[in-house]
Amino acid sequence: MAIRVHVDVVSAEELIFSGQTDFAVFPGEAGELGIYPKHTPLLTRIKPGTVRLKVPDRDEYELVYVSGGMLEVQPELITVLADTAIRAHDLDEAKAAEAKRRAEEALRDRTSDINLATAEAELAQAVAQLQAIKKLRNRH
Repeated sequence: MAIRVHVDVVSAEELIFSGQTDFAVFPGEAGELGIYPKHTPLLTRIKPGTVRLKVPDRDEYELVYVSGGMLEVQPELITVLADTAIRAHDLDEAKAAEAKRRAEEALRDRTSDINLATAEAELAQAVAQLQAIKKLRNRH
């Protein structure tokens, strides 16, 4: 019998994914975190990006975009708590591209009412969404 770990990905509004995985990859603040079953307990922040979940008996990873959040790892349970989590196939490329354009414009226009940190955060989220869409597109 294969060793697996249960993963829950939860947004502020709903449970996005709940199930067994063979392996999972998360967008850590200092790089990607690959987690196998029986991993040492860990609590860390994650940045905007793509969560990749290797679901048993599937060739392709389940992809979920997260806007950042917290990752808790226990030997038999992994939990992601994110303000926003969206299955990659539900992302809107046009909306993400427009958000990226607006954030870049706000960063160039220092007279804008938008806060610099807010613009940088919005840019990071838009870029992460576009990267998730690109990963999804590349597997087809």
